[in-house]
Amino acid sequence: MRQQRTDAMPQTAEKFLPGKFSRSGFIAFGLTTGFCLFMGELLAAVAAAAAAGLCLAGTHQGKAHQNAPWPQLRAFFLTALVLALASAIWLGPWPLSHWLYALPLVLFAMAPVYLAAIVTVIFIFLVLAGTQWAIALPDRHQMMTALVLTTLLGAILVFMREYKSRQLAPLRRTDELTQAASREYLSADLHKEIQRSEREGTNMSVMMIGLDTHLSDVDPDEDIRAILPRIGRYLHSQLRDFDTYYRVADLQFLVILPGANTAEAARTAEQVRRGLCTLMDSHGLKLTVSTGVAGLNIGDDADSLQQSVANALRRAQQQGGNRTQTYSNPVPPEASGLTEPSGREATQ
Repeated sequence: MRQQRTDAMPQTAEKFLPGKFSRSGFIAFGLTTGFCLFMGELLAAVAAAAAAGLCLAGTHQGKAHQNAPWPQLRAFFLTALVLALASAIWLGPWPLSHWLYALPLVLFAMAPVYLAAIVTVIFIFLVLAGTQWAIALPDRHQMMTALVLTTLLGAILVFMREYKSRQLAPLRRTDELTQAASREYLSADLHKEIQRSEREGTNMSVMMIGLDTHLSDVDPDEDIRAILPRIGRYLHSQLRDFDTYYRVADLQFLVILPGANTAEAARTAEQVRRGLCTLMDSHGLKLTVSTGVAGLNIGDDADSLQQSVANALRRAQQQGGNRTQTYSNPVPPEASGLTEPSGREATQ
């Protein structure tokens, strides 16, 4: 049922390899910049420094590099690289112009597809026009042929990348940060579990877990986000193999519990809540956790069940947090720490 564990290794490789290559590229281009300055090749040094900056601020450095100022830095270094390579056609050194062969791939890696395509077409046109005046006849033909062929090869690679991404998009079911299933699949999966429960005559419940951040505003957002991967691993270790958990908001998770009635789900929720509180305390975060529980009732569908459990969690947090709140009766008294409404909230 769950595929978080099977997805972990590919995602780890995706994080590891680009990071290693980016650092290696940054060091290599940094050394190239120093060598070019030593040799007095200012334009080549500018191009190498721009390439080093792209490696440092590249797109594969994690979510933190998707926020300001990293996108602006990538645009700055990319513009500097394009201008330096274009200037090399007229000003020299001529060997620097061979970097143009890799420029289309760099553009498509660093910019949206539509923008990279427009810039590539304009740039190729300017380069071909510039070679008519700046380069002798044999060199011009070699330059034009090689540039056109490498651009076509780059276009084929970009097409294959986009085609593969669209084919694999439906298979990416996990949130990269927490390894929880993606929210886009929640309604469909919940609908299937409801149908199975009704068909087989079994119980089913859902629980929602939320961090009580309104009670601890002193904790910086980056510290809270840093604990999310550990929360995901904890949930994976505590839930059954056929339970499925989803990240439905920045600091909220929803868990589908097939075969569990409201009382059993409430005990599980309280156990998970206490474990997460211990996890927060062990990392020095003054955070508490609340959970809401809702059982499947006659007439419920995926939307109404999600609304029920969200209401239960909201009620737990409104009552001060650090507790488990059920949406329907019964709840056994031995499940300590649970609070229980007087009846199903929809009838209140």
